[in-house]
Order: sequence, then C-alpha cells, then structure tokens
Amino acid sequence: MSMADQIFIDMCKDILENGTDTQGEKVRPHWEDGTPAYTIKKFGVVNRYDLQKEFPLITLRRTALKSATDEVLWIWQKKSNNIHDLGSHIWDEWADEDGSIGKAYGYQMSVKHKYKEGMFDQVDRVIYDLKNNPFSRRIMTNIYVHQDLSEMRLYPCAYSMTFNVTQKKGDDKLTLNGILNQRSQDVLAANNWNVVQYSVLLHMLAQVCDMKVGELVHVIADAHIYDRHVPIIEELIKRPTYDAPVFKLNPDIKDFYQFTKDDVSVENYVTGEQIKDIPIAI
Repeated sequence: MSMADQIFIDMCKDILENGTDTQGEKVRPHWEDGTPAYTIKKFGVVNRYDLQKEFPLITLRRTALKSATDEVLWIWQKKSNNIHDLGSHIWDEWADEDGSIGKAYGYQMSVKHKYKEGMFDQVDRVIYDLKNNPFSRRIMTNIYVHQDLSEMRLYPCAYSMTFNVTQKKGDDKLTLNGILNQRSQDVLAANNWNVVQYSVLLHMLAQVCDMKVGELVHVIADAHIYDRHVPIIEELIKRPTYDAPVFKLNPDIKDFYQFTKDDVSVENYVTGEQIKDIPIAI
C-alpha cells in the first residue's frame, strides 16, 4: 500500500466515523437538480507527505497526473484566469461567456507588488527568495484577496503556499518543504488531485532552485464528503491498494517557465478502476 492510499483511507474513515453532518442546515452548495448538497465534515485535517520517500498518487483509483499538472501550471506559470488557456474542462461551470473566472487564482499570481528589491509577482518572488534568501521565513503566496472576492467567480479553495527550506546533515543540497493551506475541500473529487498538483510544484521549484524536495504538509480547514459521495467513498476505501508509482521530472528543465505537463510522468502506476461521472456540487 502506498503512503498516499493509507493517508486517504484513514482520513475518509475519520470523516465518516467522527465528522459532523450539515444535513438540514443552511448551505450554499447545491446539486445540479437544485437539491441542497449536504456534507459530513471534519475541521482541521492535517496530512503530511514525505516526497523523498514516494510520490503521493493514490492507487485506489487513477489520478490524472498530466491534467493535474496542467491546472497547477495554468495558475502558477501561465498565471491565467481564462479557461481557454487550460487543457481540461474542470473550470467551465464557473467561467463567464469569455472564459474568465474573474480576479481569481492565476490572476492573483500575475499581480506585481513592490518590494525593496523591486517589483515582483508572487511566483517570481518565491523563486527569487528560494535562490537568494532560502532560509527566510517569509516565502509564501496568498490568493485569498478580500478586496477582489466580489470579482471572483469562485473563492479560492487552495489559497496559500508557505515554503520552508531546511539543511539536512550530510546533504550537499538544501531541502524544499511546503505547506498547502486549503479553506475547503471536496475529498472525493479533489483531495488527491490537489496533493498531486502541489507535490509536482514542489518538485519543479526544488529542481530549478537546485534543491532536494522534502515534505508537503496539507492543511484543510473543512474536509468534507458530500452526501451523494458517501457510498462511493465507502466502496473506494475497501478496494485493493498497490505500491506507489515512480515519479519522473524532466531533469533538463532549469527554468520554471519552461515546464510543461509533458515533463512529468510516472512508472509502474497500477490502480483500481476509475470512478466515472462523479456528481459535483456547485
């Protein structure tokens, strides 16, 4: 069993057995037919993934590595808020007639801010500090910008990354770690997807900054399983599991802005059957 499978199974069991139910409460999300989308939820879930030991793709079902990478690059590299710059259709429901999701996600990453060293957007500032001030405790991003919330088609779910560099005894390179903060997460639809995305991001940033990849810590304020997802989750976590796959990142890329989704791959990725047509609350 992979580390990611064990973490996912334990988290789901904890939510189902010890979570609180929003049934009958006033909730914003709803199903396509207009029915309120209730959840079983846990507050303050924290999962740790040691990326030096394995890459956290679950094997219970397949997570689409290249599509997940395409979306994180859409936000962090293209700094786009338009779905026409994205290879998948996961954001279609939140886009306007021009394809824009408003001042959300990639838009916030594109905004330049004044620092004493000059003008940087958030991504370029992270890369600058990792290369020039790696032991700074101020290397972070935040896209939950209150003044722009009214112009966002969807408030950011995964809204902040904090980077921290350590020096392990005997290592010739520094180690890059990160904390992903998420206000809310649909566990079935998005948990492993987000874990994979930000694991890829840590691998990419570590490579271009000549570091080793370390830990990803995932903090979820509201980790929830929707009512219509409960039987799917119950079946999923009873499935057989397999060993973690081997992650590969193109070693020739030294500039973050040169990466594409085709620069990531995995070997020996054995999984259970994919779950199709998962209902998504909106």
